Amino acid sequence: MPAADTALLLRHLRFLTSLRPFRNHKHPESLDRTADYIAAAFRRAGLPTGMQAWEVRGHTYRNVLGSINPGAARRLIVGAHYDVYKDTEGADDNASSVAGLLELARLLAGKEGMFSHGIDLVAFSLEEPPFFKTEFMGSAIHARSIAESSTDVMGMLSLEMLGFYGSPGHERQGEKFLMVSGIQRFDAFNQKISELLRAAGQGFGSRAWSRADGDKNNGPSDHRNFWPLGIPAAMVIGTGGGPNPHYHRASDTLGTLDVEALAKAVNAVAYTVKHFTP
Repeated sequence: MPAADTALLLRHLRFLTSLRPFRNHKHPESLDRTADYIAAAFRRAGLPTGMQAWEVRGHTYRNVLGSINPGAARRLIVGAHYDVYKDTEGADDNASSVAGLLELARLLAGKEGMFSHGIDLVAFSLEEPPFFKTEFMGSAIHARSIAESSTDVMGMLSLEMLGFYGSPGHERQGEKFLMVSGIQRFDAFNQKISELLRAAGQGFGSRAWSRADGDKNNGPSDHRNFWPLGIPAAMVIGTGGGPNPHYHRASDTLGTLDVEALAKAVNAVAYTVKHFTP
């Protein structure tokens, strides 16, 4: 399998972080530009691509869906939200993971023979406040559509903040981890994902945290909307040994990201998706 391309990741990151107005719920025109960009990248990779639209507060918002091995009955979902918190560039949260999702599309497309299952790549809108933890989150909309269609989903990975791995005063001995955050009910799934991320050979440690439903910082992202359906779901988040000090701040800019590490994180996720079995 080819490796993630840092030049392509940078191209995606520059587009996402340069959008004005900022890509938040108050500016659906910027969210539409983002959705169109993601859909175009999925199509360039050769993926069957679709949109999932809903209305809230008088505006229409969209999830973007790309399918790999669409004929397979069993599905693995890999998602990332593309909206930002207030008026921020959201380089790490969550342009890093959206760029990673687009690279996953390029790396995995046309590799159907590698998988016994199908993979659905989903870019979610409205993860951030004020729709955070509500029925209007894009991931909640998508989860309901799965329940209504009785799709056989064997697991879900929510990619979050894959680009920041420390800065002076905020790193710990140069460690790079891909944390896997989920709930105890699905501890076996969380542990398996963590093991595969470590086995990918990209230089990342990985730990599974299975008490996220009681943690305000790790529980409420897009993966939470799949738990009530009985679908094992976990968040994969990058860390350099401590929290990102730029989280939800105007300082969450492209210059704070480690794009080389982001590429390796994408490679690790691609390996995990390829080798996952329920």
